[in-house]
Order: sequence, then structure tokens, then C-alpha cells
Amino acid sequence: MCGRARLSSDVSEIKLVFDSIPPGRPTPNIAPSWNVAPTDPLPIVHYDAKESARSLEVMRWGLIPYWAKDIKIGFSTINARAEEIESKPAFREAFQRRRCLVPVDNFYEWKKTANGKQPYAIALADRHLMALAGLWETWRSPAGERIRSFTIVTTTPNELCAELHNRMPVVLKPDAWPLWLGEQRAQVPQLKALLAPYPSEEMVCWPVSARVGNVKNNDPSLVEPIAAA
Repeated sequence: MCGRARLSSDVSEIKLVFDSIPPGRPTPNIAPSWNVAPTDPLPIVHYDAKESARSLEVMRWGLIPYWAKDIKIGFSTINARAEEIESKPAFREAFQRRRCLVPVDNFYEWKKTANGKQPYAIALADRHLMALAGLWETWRSPAGERIRSFTIVTTTPNELCAELHNRMPVVLKPDAWPLWLGEQRAQVPQLKALLAPYPSEEMVCWPVSARVGNVKNNDPSLVEPIAAA
């Protein structure tokens, strides 16, 4: 699964990399975070057909289907298995109509060791921003509040991530973004083909402090390499 991430890059860099703010639209206020957790806000990139442009919008992590009766469902939908997004009720309509990219600098995973669990940071080898495959949704609470939320799609792990966990988030290369976002017409088999493990040789990982396990800790030291336990 993918349950913790970092996005500390400046919003200006996110805009530049993803070409995601239509003219005249205000830039979202995005605070840097070294320890993003489920229910936290994150900027996501989706295609706005009315504007014929990509849009950067802050949403809540943990997808709440439009038909949900309770916001708590979002705790169980932080990730969407690639094998299920076409059929699972919580995800199937969003997969058809509301796909997105989730920019992160790295994600975290925990490896079981003889001494407990050792957290690792996983990033692209060139340290560029990652684009995780996501789905998004709009939900209205019984009180009428509109909440937009997202989930991160996961797949089987590459060789690097398999040392840590049996799943990894889908990382999409830039040439796949137009297809996933819906800027180009695509059939389901084409979309499903994108949901493959990212090449191991283009990623790196390193052990980090166990402090990342506490959501109250949020500072640059969380991504500093340490000796593995």
C-alpha cells in the first residue's frame, strides 16, 4: 500500500512540471509537508475538459464515493488496487471519468526486520517529482458541504519495492500523463496497461528515522538517511 508520502517541493515547481494552472485561475496555497498522511490535503492534477487544460486542486487523501453516506469510508479507500478499479463500486466510475495525478517527492514504506519495522523513503533516482496514478471524487455531506477527495492506485511491486512491501503506488512517466488524465482518448486495456510497476533501476530507497511513523513529526529531518536497523 501507500500510506505516507512527502511533498515539500514549491508550488511553482509543481505548476511548471505538470503545466497545471489555467490562465486566470488562482494558485492553490500548498504548505510543504514531509509526512503526508491519509485525510491530509494534497494537490492533485486533473484534466478540466471545460477549460481544455490541466487543473491543480487541493483534495483530501482517502476517496469518498459520491454515493457514500459517511465520510469515514475514506479511511479504507486511501489506495485502490489496480486489479479492482474497473469493478469495485468505490472506484469504477472514477476510473472511467475522474483520473488524476498525485505529485509527491517520495513515498514511505516500512520493512519488517528482526528489530521491528524500519521505514524507508522511496524516490525517483533523479529526485524529480513523482506522478502517482490517482482517482478523484466529489462528495456532499448530509450538511451540504462539498468535499473533493482522491485515492492512489497501487500495483505489484518492482524488485526494489518488493524488498519492503508486496504493493507499490503506480508511478507514471510524463508520456503517459495525457492518456491517464483523459486528454487523449483511451480504451480500458490501454489504461490498465499503464498500471505496471515502475522500473527498479530508475528508483532509489534509503532508511529513515522511525519518527516518520508519528504524524505529529513533520520536518526535513524525516528524509535524512540513517543506518538501517
